Amino acid sequence: MNIGSTATLERVTDLRQRKILSKVIDKDTTISLEGRDPLENTMILNMGPQHPATHGVLRVLLRLDGETVEKCIPELGYLHRGYEKLGENMTYHEFLPHTDRLDYLSPMSNNVAYAMAVEKVLGLEIPPRAAWIRTMICELARISSHLLAMGAMSMDCGAITMLLWTFRERERLYDIFEQICGARFTTSYTRIGGVANDFTPDVIPMIRKFIDQFPAQLRDFEGLVNRNRIFVERVSGIGYMSAEEAIQLGLTGPCLRGSGVAHDLRRDEPYLLYDQLDFDVITYADGDCYARYMVRGDEMKESVKIVRQLLDNIPAGPVIANEAKQVLPGKVEIYTKMEELIQDFMLVNFGQQTELGEIYSCIESPKGELGFYITSDGSGQAWRMKIRSPSFCNLQALQPMCEGAMVSDVVAIIGSIDPVMGEADK
Repeated sequence: MNIGSTATLERVTDLRQRKILSKVIDKDTTISLEGRDPLENTMILNMGPQHPATHGVLRVLLRLDGETVEKCIPELGYLHRGYEKLGENMTYHEFLPHTDRLDYLSPMSNNVAYAMAVEKVLGLEIPPRAAWIRTMICELARISSHLLAMGAMSMDCGAITMLLWTFRERERLYDIFEQICGARFTTSYTRIGGVANDFTPDVIPMIRKFIDQFPAQLRDFEGLVNRNRIFVERVSGIGYMSAEEAIQLGLTGPCLRGSGVAHDLRRDEPYLLYDQLDFDVITYADGDCYARYMVRGDEMKESVKIVRQLLDNIPAGPVIANEAKQVLPGKVEIYTKMEELIQDFMLVNFGQQTELGEIYSCIESPKGELGFYITSDGSGQAWRMKIRSPSFCNLQALQPMCEGAMVSDVVAIIGSIDPVMGEADK
């Protein structure tokens, strides 16, 4: 970086900090404690970006009157990722692994959301078995994500045992993911046109075993904290968000359904196999932290119900579309056939040749509506890409939820929103 750009960066950073400070203190820069109790004066508290309860590098500036939050300003931007620009500078295939790093607690469903968007650009249909596998891994990812949300929020309120128990169940899911694709955390399992490989014979028994034992474990989790007086009083009536305000702010997922709005893309705009499955959209009308917590717990039960239905109707057939100009060939063919080798070279280096136009495709990810807006100029990479990430949109609710609450409530409110900064600061 040259000297001129460094000076510009410093000037922009200074202006940004001044703007944030101005919003926090409402242009009143004088704070005096002389002769008065400090708890009766306004105080600026900087929570994060390295705070253990802010779920990643989230910085929250609070103006406190005693212990009451008068003003709350969430600030994002400490990851410096630029994933949307990365998506405009590499081929559609090359960007797929980056989607793992958005909501890294549910990479399986992130891959599916992105692949569906690219397939919409290409006008590509996937085989029935690939759609079945994608639906299955999306629901397993939902359980995995909600487990960590349940454990982390409970830990924020003092129930550390819950986090250990939920991590134990997540490890069982990671064992399944490892058996499916060879990776536990950043899976990159989905491919444009299907999935990377079919389930091995031992995957279905592993899923059945997990689904059979999980409801009993979930009852234990609920028995530990759901009626615990300390936990309930820490979250009931805290962080209230009305249905009207939730809709105005564009909240989705459990944050919206916890305010009583029955909106779920799996039912309202069905994709994959969801229009063939029986499940309920969970809502709680209280609009507080406890309602959002309960939505996630009950949604895991619905995911179990969905997985059972999928296990009873397993289709046979290929797991990736047979479209030579758009889909990567298998490794066996690449290593043994010249045509497939050329096809792989062209797709990896230059991408698919798409039609001109723009599309928006979205799914109901564990945290809400995860959408990809892609503008295509006919080349092998997106001309413009915009990611509609639920964590970023849901964090808008942090300010109205926190203002008027106690400072100790802030950690419970952040936990109930369940943000992942990987997709908030994208």
